[in-house]
Amino acid sequence: MLLELREIEAGYAGVRVLHGVSFTVAPGTVTALIGGNGAGKTTIMRMLAGLLPVESGTLRFAGSDISGDTGSARVAAGIVLVPEGRLVFPTLSVEENLRLGAISLRARAGAAERLERMFEQFPRLQERRRLAAGSLSGGEQQMLAIARGLMARPELLLLDEPTLGLAPAMCNQVFAAVERLRRSGLTILLAEQDARRALELADLAYVVENGRVTLSGSGKALLGDAAVRSAYLGL
Repeated sequence: MLLELREIEAGYAGVRVLHGVSFTVAPGTVTALIGGNGAGKTTIMRMLAGLLPVESGTLRFAGSDISGDTGSARVAAGIVLVPEGRLVFPTLSVEENLRLGAISLRARAGAAERLERMFEQFPRLQERRRLAAGSLSGGEQQMLAIARGLMARPELLLLDEPTLGLAPAMCNQVFAAVERLRRSGLTILLAEQDARRALELADLAYVVENGRVTLSGSGKALLGDAAVRSAYLGL
């Protein structure tokens, strides 16, 4: 397994949010986390990125225990977070945002070539490369955030609520981009509000409720699960 969580506990300022979370992510797959608002999905993502400490339990990546590693060490190892809310640098240009994605030692080699690949994969960014990122639409900023994450040469890309607040047409573009990344062989952990689309895309999925993993299975299996259909698909 590329990523392995065993009985992880974590939270904010002494408030425990994750309670014994365990799951795995296999290389070359899309793994989805689904659940309601406040279920703990973003906390999992922030913990994986090193923005929150692991209070107890074990976190392993590519065979190594990284439970105590800093966020910068995890980026160096190949774990890259595209955060909820995009968080682009609004006064910097699109190109400057992308170049900042390659600021780590790991990502500097081949950064110029990777930048041009980002413009090929996301033509809208090429058209707007000199514009301030803050002038882009929400969907364009999300594409920029994903491309900036790819500039860091991830082994594991963490996508936290990538379609949150986007119009349906832009959601379609985001999911199409994730599907292209999947076909390229990139390993992706996706936390997503649109449970149906996430499950349709996922090789494996986990349901997160109240800081716990309560159900797991293939995306197809969970799409057919009566409890999941009732709670998350409105069926």
